[in-house]
Amino acid sequence: MKLYYIPASCSLSPHIVLNELGLDVARIKVDHKKHLTESGDDYLKINRLGYVPALELDDGTLLREGPAIVQYLGDLKPELGLVPGHGTLDRYQLQEWLNFLSTEIHKGYIPLLYSTLAGRYVDSAKPKLEKRFAWIDEQLTSKPYLMGDHFTVADAYLFALTGWGQAAWLTSYYKADIHFDDLHNLRAWYNRVKVRPAVQKALREEGLV
Repeated sequence: MKLYYIPASCSLSPHIVLNELGLDVARIKVDHKKHLTESGDDYLKINRLGYVPALELDDGTLLREGPAIVQYLGDLKPELGLVPGHGTLDRYQLQEWLNFLSTEIHKGYIPLLYSTLAGRYVDSAKPKLEKRFAWIDEQLTSKPYLMGDHFTVADAYLFALTGWGQAAWLTSYYKADIHFDDLHNLRAWYNRVKVRPAVQKALREEGLV
């Protein structure tokens, strides 16, 4: 398999999951401006949509959406519990989290990352995103991870997204600074996830530490 990624993007999520699973998968960095891989291949010929992550399976099948990719990967080693079993309520609750993160948090950042194009819309988009993070903070009141006592692929996705609001190189150029000073549960969760060996390994591999 091959994971196509851009450092510090949402593809950090499956990158973390791969490390959690200990899978030997090729990680291929993509230049987001030139749409070229490290070896000079045209990424648009691999994924016509142009974005990451993309997971190329051994038979050539391409998975393009992060929430689908992390569930697929987690199912390769179900004994590790990164995704609950098929047909269980926990599985649907995981999918609920992944959908929420994709539509409310991931897409919520878009006006901030493209603030020049978004114009005054940023003024309403940022408070809405902050409210969503405050809601997540409430959900973490009595549990260490989104799904309870166990780290799942949803935590990997949220970690990638929360990083956008903390990275100096992003917040200094875009209007994406989302601070968690008053969100004590979320801040504790972020620090807890950040020190996981799989997360640290992914950060090093992407040149983020």
